[in-house]
Amino acid sequence: MLNKAKEVIKIEAQAIQALAKKLDGDFVKAVDLIAKCQGRVIVAGMGKTGIIGRKIAATLSSTGTPAIFMHSAEAVHGDLGQVTKADVLILISSSGETEETTRLLPLLKKIGAKTIAVTGNRKSSLAKFSDVVLDVSVEKEGCPLGLAPMASTTATLVMGDALAACLIVKKGFRKEDFAFYHPGGALGRRLLLKVEDIMRKGDHFPKVSEDRKVQEVLWAITKARCGSACIVDKSGKLSGIFTDGDLRRHLEKGPEVLKKVVKTVMTTRPTTITHHHLAAEAFALLKERKIDEIPVVDEKGKPVGLLDIQDLLKAGLI
Repeated sequence: MLNKAKEVIKIEAQAIQALAKKLDGDFVKAVDLIAKCQGRVIVAGMGKTGIIGRKIAATLSSTGTPAIFMHSAEAVHGDLGQVTKADVLILISSSGETEETTRLLPLLKKIGAKTIAVTGNRKSSLAKFSDVVLDVSVEKEGCPLGLAPMASTTATLVMGDALAACLIVKKGFRKEDFAFYHPGGALGRRLLLKVEDIMRKGDHFPKVSEDRKVQEVLWAITKARCGSACIVDKSGKLSGIFTDGDLRRHLEKGPEVLKKVVKTVMTTRPTTITHHHLAAEAFALLKERKIDEIPVVDEKGKPVGLLDIQDLLKAGLI
């Protein structure tokens, strides 16, 4: 069984390697055709190649090229109505003679949409009809019976990825753009979520003047349910931070710390971050400095919020 599995993997790996040698000017034309598309990219196919087509459409959509999948059989029962002259169709058929797909050809010609054939047969009806032909032919399938598409569907999948990758470069698609289309994922949160979106503010953000007593600062911290308080000078600028850790260290010397002015026991020149930074940057800073809280300041150095490691945890960044 292991030998058979290795044989299948080797066959499919060789099919992918051979695919690179088949790339020609038609591939460049396909990328240009899709990049200039004023409508949508519509990927059509049947059976297992159709399933691969769904993945190709999903990859294109998530990387800045609006695309949908259209089942070839459903197309002639009404779904063809979603095709316009402004669209580009990627028609997938290993043989190039799949009945449900070839039936679409004269109809697509009448509509006027451009077509890209992804096929293993350059002499097929599909190849002859299409504006561009991408060759995904394979020497052999991984199937022991030589019947189930394996290497051919893998080659088709890789061709779709190659198109998507080139379109990312051609369109100047950025990580931030990718995050915009994936707001629910971890990547989206890392690239979109800003400090101001999750920082503590208002009643949940203790800000105390530096001439207050420690016991008063502790009350502000408790009321806000935080682990620290931002300490400000007379101009309202951040002058320090007083944390649970500061309290414990000074309590070791005696309870008289509670009556001291917080300015004398606070941590001066604390690490800060501005509200427009990414939350992921704040996490990196907390991790690097080995701290649990970080004051959020504006351009004038005045505290506008507080970010706790727990806030990042709740936001799903940890």
